[in-house]
This record gives sequence, C-alpha cells and structure tokens, in this order.
Amino acid sequence: MGTMTTTPLPPTATTTGATARIAQIVRETEAEGPGRRYAVWFQGCPLRCPGCCNPEFLKFGGGTETTAAEIVADFRKAEVEGLSLLGGEPFAHADAGVVLARAAWEQGCSVMIYSGYTLAELRANPDPAVQELLGLTDVLVDGPYEREQPETKRRWVGSRNQQVHLFTEFYADDDPRWTLPNTLEIRLHDGELSINGFPARAASSLWKGWRRKPTRASLALPLVSDRSPS
Repeated sequence: MGTMTTTPLPPTATTTGATARIAQIVRETEAEGPGRRYAVWFQGCPLRCPGCCNPEFLKFGGGTETTAAEIVADFRKAEVEGLSLLGGEPFAHADAGVVLARAAWEQGCSVMIYSGYTLAELRANPDPAVQELLGLTDVLVDGPYEREQPETKRRWVGSRNQQVHLFTEFYADDDPRWTLPNTLEIRLHDGELSINGFPARAASSLWKGWRRKPTRASLALPLVSDRSPS
C-alpha cells in the first residue's frame, strides 16, 4: 500500500459548502474496494444502464440531502484505509465528491470511484469539479455496466467492459486482492437489513427482490456499520 499526503488541501470556490443527495453510507465495508473502506452512494445518475444493481439510486429526487461537511466529520471517525464513492453516478455530484476525496487524502486514505462514464469521457468533461475529483482519485472503475458481460475474474468490477485505472502508487496492479472472489455483505442492524457488494448470478433473486430501507432526514440514520450491535 502506498502513502498519501497528510497536508490539508485548501478548499476551492466550487466545492465550499457543497451538498449532495445521499442514497446510503456504509461506514466499514470490504466489498467495495481494497481493505476496509468507508463507502458513500450518491443518489442520482444520468445514465440508465440496463440491469443496474442500484435502480433505486438512479433518480435525482430520492435519497437524503446532506452536506459534504457532515459526511467528512463522520468519515474522520472511521478506522478505514480508504473511501469508495459509488451511486448513482459520483461524477454527477462532483462538488461534494471533491470535498470527500480531499478529506480522504488529508487522512492518508485512498479514494476509489465507480463511474458509468469512461475515463475518456470524464477527461473531456469541462466541469472543473469533475476534473478536480478525477485528480484526487487513486482507483477508477470506469464504463457503463453491461449485464450481458458479467465479470467473473476480477474483483470489484461489474462487467468485462469496465476498466480498473490505478492513478497513484497506493495500490499495485499485481495486488492479489484484485483477483479474489467478489463478496456480498448482508447486515442486520437495529432491525433493518442492509445489502451491498457484488452479487453472484445465483443470488440475483435475493438482490432484485430486496427493497432497501427508506432513507431519512438525519445523517446518522442511513449509515450502516459492519460491526454487529452489542
């Protein structure tokens, strides 16, 4: 594992006071990237990939409106090696994504992003926040999900057309964790069921038949922890 800067980065005008609609947060997961990670699912995606695992996260009107500062404050309490941004489409919420990614860098944590856009499309995007977020990314899994090309050999990748881009030395391309089987995490927390990860085809009925708990106004309520309640 590489090392990251711990020097605070100055805020930018485009991201100061950023807010976003959040579908779900999992404070500690090993199913959304290398090691233990703090995962944030943004609510809203302009893409409509057939067979998307998170169809309820596509509409922009759902989720809970949350300030990036609130999420950063909670992230700083987590004992994780990285931040994963998912969705929805993270780059459709780039202002808030920049705030979260900069906080991760300041703590020496890695930033991994799952995007339905290709790297070429992201680099061509004129939005300064998109370019800044891309510059703060250690690992990018890019490209639309293709349900007819399910990935069976690479971990943390949904379909064979998607590419894994390592932009920094935080992770090596020969890290054996990239080739381990994908995992599906199921938790029962305070009487509520939470599922995240990459379901096997045999588990598709479980995945598609399950309805996520509704999001609520308080930041603390949508968060799900790996740790079982005492």
